[in-house]
Amino acid sequence: MQAIRVELRKLLEPGVSALGFELVDVEMAGSHHHATLRVYIDSPRGVNVDDCARVSRQLSALLDVEDPLPGHYTLEVSSPGLDRPLAKPEDFKRFVGETIKVKMHEPLQGRKNFSGKLVDVAADHVVVEVDKESFNLAFDDMERARLVPQVLSGRRNGRQRL
Repeated sequence: MQAIRVELRKLLEPGVSALGFELVDVEMAGSHHHATLRVYIDSPRGVNVDDCARVSRQLSALLDVEDPLPGHYTLEVSSPGLDRPLAKPEDFKRFVGETIKVKMHEPLQGRKNFSGKLVDVAADHVVVEVDKESFNLAFDDMERARLVPQVLSGRRNGRQRL
């Protein structure tokens, strides 16, 4: 599945970039019969529904010509959201100091899921601090990684503000 993501990124990134957006991540979800290709885009000014529709039209045409996926699938284009996927080393570097959640392909020290502070980024791995213990998580061994949204809270007029 990782190889498919890499190939899809190579195919789709030029089209997304040509429209002035960053390709954040590509993911396949669902079954072979009901597959969904999710493409996450972003830009410094943010992403709106019209942006997603424009990128979707561009990518649909490209996917129709190149036909990289067998069978039927649904294309979804969206912003990365608050729980932004982290796919490239540059993504991780941008968010050093933030809380991230990583799911590994195989267990590392008896666990597959890590949620903690992103401490450092090296050429082939990240360092995540979980409960005051540091873990070196190799990029090649990650199934997925996401930013954990920081929710602002406070009280105003007896109500909790989010």
